[in-house]
Amino acid sequence: MVERYLDFIFNKSLAIGHQYSSLGTQPILCGSIPGLVPKQLRFCRNYVEIMPSVAEGVKIGIQECQHQFRGRRWNCTTVNDSLAIFGPVLDKATRESAFVHAIASAGVAFAVTRSCAEGSATICGCDTRHKGPPGEGWKWGGCSEDVEFGSMVSREFADARENRPDARSAMNRHNNEAGRTSIIELMHLKCKCHGLSGSCEVKTCWWSQPDFRVIGDYLKDKYDSASEMVVEKHRESRGWVETLRPKYNFFKAPTEKDLVYYENSPNFCEPNPETGSFGTRDRICNVTSHGIDGCDLLCCGRGHNTRTEKRKEKCHCIFHWCCYVRCQECIRVYDVHTCK
Repeated sequence: MVERYLDFIFNKSLAIGHQYSSLGTQPILCGSIPGLVPKQLRFCRNYVEIMPSVAEGVKIGIQECQHQFRGRRWNCTTVNDSLAIFGPVLDKATRESAFVHAIASAGVAFAVTRSCAEGSATICGCDTRHKGPPGEGWKWGGCSEDVEFGSMVSREFADARENRPDARSAMNRHNNEAGRTSIIELMHLKCKCHGLSGSCEVKTCWWSQPDFRVIGDYLKDKYDSASEMVVEKHRESRGWVETLRPKYNFFKAPTEKDLVYYENSPNFCEPNPETGSFGTRDRICNVTSHGIDGCDLLCCGRGHNTRTEKRKEKCHCIFHWCCYVRCQECIRVYDVHTCK
């Protein structure tokens, strides 16, 4: 489904055009992309070479959101024929909005960083600044990924609309940065062995991003422990400004790594066009689970239906020398449980 949504305005803050899909064959006209503010338009013109990576980053962020919430009442559903890809869900300053901003900003930083390391763009490349002394038995080599450049691209593009003196802009900026910070937190050394017969007498190592699934898991934990905030208004020389402070003083104050929100989420049990909830009717649930993906919680106490489903699967596979595997085809019957 997400492949259809490279032409959208993500919560009116990430504008990605379908023109990006053809960047490899023809020049992009930044002025023709709908929804860009002047700062984004200037950025697009200055960094047109990496705009396909920006689009790819938003796509992998959406895909990861749908994976992480696949067993939740809100499962990161995208909306057909709408410029706001998640519908009204992101209009509220909820945990869900916090996660989507974080994962999308992380996705942009991740995709741009990887594209630079792979040599897809001439304006960026490997990171040569922050290597430090080598360790025992290994030396620096390969291409260390320049996550600072990728984060800069994400910050300049994704945060361009978040310049209002209100609480929602403050929340979005914070969560965008938390998403980008997650990559920096999870950078690690990746090494390749050298020597006779893979003896690993010498290793060359470089800084690498983790798999994006690791980033998704990390930010999902941050979603579960997100900090609830309250809005404060105060007057400055430029006028009234809204800021956020923790709602509960007895909890540890959120850091730049944590997600923040200040409005409660709907329960997503029933369809509600105003909140963007699709409800959970007909969703597949796990009858053996006591968690949120279980039939009791996911179905909101309405109960569930059970049907049998026949599936063709490979079975009785035998390895033949040399070198192929031959399998039979079996019909297996499964119970499928769906919410009433």
